[in-house]
Amino acid sequence: MRVLGIDPGTATTGYAVVEETVGDLHMITLGVITTPAKTPLPSRLQTIHNELREIVAQYEPEAAAVEELFFSRNARTAMSVGHARGVILLALADSNLPIAEYTPMQIKQAVTGYGNANKHQVQEMVRMLLALSETPKPDDAADAAAVAICYLHRAKLDSLLSN
Repeated sequence: MRVLGIDPGTATTGYAVVEETVGDLHMITLGVITTPAKTPLPSRLQTIHNELREIVAQYEPEAAAVEELFFSRNARTAMSVGHARGVILLALADSNLPIAEYTPMQIKQAVTGYGNANKHQVQEMVRMLLALSETPKPDDAADAAAVAICYLHRAKLDSLLSN
């Protein structure tokens, strides 16, 4: 199964396509969609939407997973990320992909086995699970890979529980 993981943001949206074949995880691609800070919000959101649609068309994932918005002390940041999440969900829905959303704690639990793992622990497990020589960079892309891995691990668990 091929899954697109997304770490939403207005300035930087991380993405990763991870594929599981016969129990092995493989990184297909990862990167970030960036938008300049001085660009008006509608244009930034349009860039995220358009680039995400191109990624879906190019890599043909079977499903997508998006990190849920965590509460932030800065309301402006939370609103901005909320706008980006909305555009991301729209682009994925327009692509007719099944979409799952996970909290940061669910992602950490699925990747490391510990819901309060720190960023370094999550990134190191992503490196190990994908058999990479180095931790994926930038951080937003590594986080997106963790989201995709979370989907794959949860799908496997859901399948086992449904039998």
